[in-house]
Amino acid sequence: MSPQPLLTLALAQANQLGEGLQWHAPSGRWWWTDIQGACLHAWTPGASATLQLRLPERVGCFVHGRSGALLLAMAKRVARLALPDPQATGSIAGEPETLAPLEAHLPSTRANDGRCDRSGAFVFGTLDEGEPRRAIGGFYQYTRAHGLRRLALDGVAIANSLCFSPDGRLMYYCDTTTRRILVCDYDSASARVGAPRVFATKAEDEGWPDGSCIDAQGCLWNAEWGNAAVARYAPDGRLLGRYAVPVGHVSCPALGGPTGEQLLVTTAREGLSTAELMARPLSGSLFGMAVAPGLYLAEPLFDDA
Repeated sequence: MSPQPLLTLALAQANQLGEGLQWHAPSGRWWWTDIQGACLHAWTPGASATLQLRLPERVGCFVHGRSGALLLAMAKRVARLALPDPQATGSIAGEPETLAPLEAHLPSTRANDGRCDRSGAFVFGTLDEGEPRRAIGGFYQYTRAHGLRRLALDGVAIANSLCFSPDGRLMYYCDTTTRRILVCDYDSASARVGAPRVFATKAEDEGWPDGSCIDAQGCLWNAEWGNAAVARYAPDGRLLGRYAVPVGHVSCPALGGPTGEQLLVTTAREGLSTAELMARPLSGSLFGMAVAPGLYLAEPLFDDA
């Protein structure tokens, strides 16, 4: 399926590896991580100034807590960071509090993609930074009651596409290296998963599956790394549409905005040659388009109240 309408520039940035994009309604801001830049960003639509929250370690993904604090899946630990002012702008340094170590026995892995499930538990995966990449990473759930629990899924080389059906009973995820998005039954209270099954498979000319999100109709939006597009799939895995992005490395989609009628995506500069960056200088920026009313499904907040 050829790409449909083009996403346009929403905010010029130079993120090395923009990821984890989400609309946070309580602050009225878009939030994302530049993983390789070890920095979280926040932007209020229409504003010229952004927040750059500098951190001592890379952040693969993060969620907002009901308390107003941030929960971070940092490279080798789960951590918490209280934000005195979620509306702050400018460059600020943060010193998170460690809650749990992460894969200390695997020096080549780090946290990657993740989000809250519908019950407010933080679920995320890891990736292997070694060459060649090995399927030694895992998927985890973190809660206040149980701490860090590993999900009973096979090892993964690059964990991505983590999101949950509107009723919370299905978990979508992928190992990017396989080009397949999988889905399994999921129970938040017990951290149990069912046998995975294939949800969608990318052809070689459709890029690599990166971050995903779910809309209110249960459809999955997936960023296609290397294919300059974001794809939308029906709940049964049928491809409904593919939307072009002006740069190649599209990393994470999110629905939201003040009226809930925007799709934004993060992009990356990582892995691009000097010539490629000159051809696409806006790589690393945020791009967006309008979507139909009623598609926005709010991201749950972490249960830390």
